[in-house]
Amino acid sequence: MQTATPVPRKAPRPRADALRNRERIVTAAREMFVAHGPDVPLDEIARRAGVGNATVYRNFPDRDALVREVVCSVMERTARAAEEALAETGDAFEALERFAHAAADERISALCPMVSSTFDQHHPDLEESRERVESLVARLMDRAKAAGRLREDVEFGDLLVGVSQLSRPPAGTGCESLERFNRFVHRHVQLLLDGMRAPAPSVLPGTAVTMEDLRQG
Repeated sequence: MQTATPVPRKAPRPRADALRNRERIVTAAREMFVAHGPDVPLDEIARRAGVGNATVYRNFPDRDALVREVVCSVMERTARAAEEALAETGDAFEALERFAHAAADERISALCPMVSSTFDQHHPDLEESRERVESLVARLMDRAKAAGRLREDVEFGDLLVGVSQLSRPPAGTGCESLERFNRFVHRHVQLLLDGMRAPAPSVLPGTAVTMEDLRQG
């Protein structure tokens, strides 16, 4: 007598409301990391997301898991913005400009505190996302340089640091003031970009900042 082979059961799909709650948590965490850094209390994130503490821990068992999700989500959207810019066939510097403004909207400043954070920066998901972003933006910048539109003495790190610093509120500014601060972000990002145009009107002090420089602190 043969025993029937059990048919593996499919894992249940997350409910729509559960997915919405997860996205609300990640969005709230991103905003609070921008304003206060990655050590902001998780109950404050829950309050901003409009969910209970238990919902946060059900989705993210610890702070590292939430930080990793925020970093990966920001890098994923930033990578998509870079891909869209690379797909453009017009002026190479204008494509780079559009990417920089899109990156500011994605709150890439949420990534900066992670450089010095104690969480696992070599997690496979983070490594893959980081390498993808670096490669795409390097191609964007190389294309603008080849067209003679981007000064030769700047690198990926210069753009990342500039946009990150300009898209985060001054120290001590809470999330409540973030929306008011955002009115100035694109004005200041454009000032940065104008300083990166070729031909360069001046010689920059120091050397171009690479991602390796940023990782080494």
